[in-house]
Amino acid sequence: PNVCAVQKLIGTNRKYFTNCKQWYQRKICGKSTVISYECCPGYEKVPGEKGCPAALPLSNIYETLGVVGSATTQLYSDRSNLRPEIEGPGSFTIFAPSNEAWASLSAETLDSLVSNVNIELLNALRYHMVNKRVLTDDLKHGTTLNSMYQDLPIQIHHYPNHINALWLKKARLLKADHHATNGVVHVIDKVIATTTNSIQQIIETEDSLETLRAAVAASDLNSLLESEGQYTLLAPTNEAFEKIPQETLNRILGDPEALRDLLNHHILKSAMCAEAIIAGLTMETLEGTTLDVGCSGEELTLNGKPIIANKDVLATNGVVHFVNELLIPDSAKTLFELAQESEVSKSTDLFRQAGLSSHLTGSERVTLLAPVNDVFKDGLPIVDSNMKNLLLNHIVRDQLSSKYLYHGQKLQTLGDKELRVFVYRNNLCIENACIAAHDKRGRFGTLFSMDKMLTPPSGSVMDVLKADHRFSTLVAAIQSAGLTENLNRPGTFTVFAPTNEAFRAMPQGELNKLMGNAKELANILKFHVADEILVSGAVGALVRLKSMQGDKLEVSMKNNVIHINKEPVAESDIMATNGVIYAVNSVLQPQASRPQERGDEPADPALEIFKQASALSKVSQRNPRLAPVYSRLLARMKENSGGF
Repeated sequence: PNVCAVQKLIGTNRKYFTNCKQWYQRKICGKSTVISYECCPGYEKVPGEKGCPAALPLSNIYETLGVVGSATTQLYSDRSNLRPEIEGPGSFTIFAPSNEAWASLSAETLDSLVSNVNIELLNALRYHMVNKRVLTDDLKHGTTLNSMYQDLPIQIHHYPNHINALWLKKARLLKADHHATNGVVHVIDKVIATTTNSIQQIIETEDSLETLRAAVAASDLNSLLESEGQYTLLAPTNEAFEKIPQETLNRILGDPEALRDLLNHHILKSAMCAEAIIAGLTMETLEGTTLDVGCSGEELTLNGKPIIANKDVLATNGVVHFVNELLIPDSAKTLFELAQESEVSKSTDLFRQAGLSSHLTGSERVTLLAPVNDVFKDGLPIVDSNMKNLLLNHIVRDQLSSKYLYHGQKLQTLGDKELRVFVYRNNLCIENACIAAHDKRGRFGTLFSMDKMLTPPSGSVMDVLKADHRFSTLVAAIQSAGLTENLNRPGTFTVFAPTNEAFRAMPQGELNKLMGNAKELANILKFHVADEILVSGAVGALVRLKSMQGDKLEVSMKNNVIHINKEPVAESDIMATNGVIYAVNSVLQPQASRPQERGDEPADPALEIFKQASALSKVSQRNPRLAPVYSRLLARMKENSGGF
């Protein structure tokens, strides 16, 4: 009973009252910890008994300080003449710095306090006190308490870091709710100092923030950083601004919207002291973006990088951390900058070689459909006039967002082509290319990362088939079957197009018979066409399409190869204005037209009857009752075959 678990940082005196979820990690900022157990506040051990069954007798606050590990606070209370007050009647709360907290103060700070005990030290101690009893149940996130020194405020924070602790200023609550006859004692891990400057005032007085000061003034954020609230400013130093290419910096400083986004990206919506971070946290900025705030040993990290030069500069409305790198949000970047920093960097080389960089760096509202680097693993293609035209068709007019795209939507490119949007259960595609990653929305343009080079359509299905010598036999068959008009009209077709090789693979007699029967030919050809567009990026394990003939087509992916009715496809995603074409090296057969299990036996009803008759003849020899059945089967067989 009355035993509390604490997580201790190995090699230090630091303790964390954690929950079970944190125990399994056994890490604080990457450093190893051990779980130990101690008596909960107000209880002590009894020899020979389990736990901490004995309740400690209550005494006044002064006596309690000596019991809970804050003897230095007790000593300074005596020296500053605070002792009579915290021994006498009343109801107080004192946030008492631990012995280690006092020892960690700089010699200069400590000397200034103890050299003037009746004023400086007394005021410092009274700033740690509240003139009423306040238990941890009363310390809600965002609570402000008036201290007993000039009613200066003390802010309370809870942080989402799986640590069961409260924070005031940048001090962590170590041991809470030690009851006394005249109040309550909470032990904290730091001596808290009075704060009179707002975040804006810190910016104005700090020489290393001169460039930031000018940027804040230009973006009219002064009033926000002076206002009441609790913010965290990740303040870029002059050095951080100097690391940015001058052209980029001038562009952002000269663009009020980009500048405001940049600064808001450095302001967190809540006050976050460095000590509160023991593992990775995702924090939301005023810009609406998120930053990964973490720690590695004693260093605070942003997005995994130890770029914080000076931490925990307290303000009346939050806390300031000085950072030596500028955090530029996507919303302040050009398309070229977005692409260079992502998995489509090789695409930017292509656009640069084609002389199209101005579309990626200017103020034109566009969307870039950029193939990912894996597309170019065998090297970049040669940039000629055809490639330049193709790249122009990878730039869509207007700044889009993928979440607003819809099936059948038409997009206009800078190359004056019209691209279609296809929405599938497992993918979002534009023509033959599908979006491979989340959008990156820049200042004027949006980046879509695509899984392949895009192929704009260049004519109807019939136009594409006629232009490709591989399909000359198919084109003749379509014309013979009277289906030309169907495949020329507007529509949404998926055509599994047999190549000349597919027709040559058919037995000559069967091919001649098929080509000479327009009705049967039309039936076979319709089985190769579905009335909906299915690009390869939408094919998962199995997709079923209804053919125009009526039977189902089964499209599947195996070893990164598309299969149609288990037959491999020779080429995928040949785009047309009214559909998509897949080249196949076999002629697909509807279920009713497929040969039976033995390829040398025709689907003849007489043969089926003969099979049944043969089986029954043997049985009838053993069973006289089956003889009439056998006789009737023989008669039916003669009717169908005209006799033997």
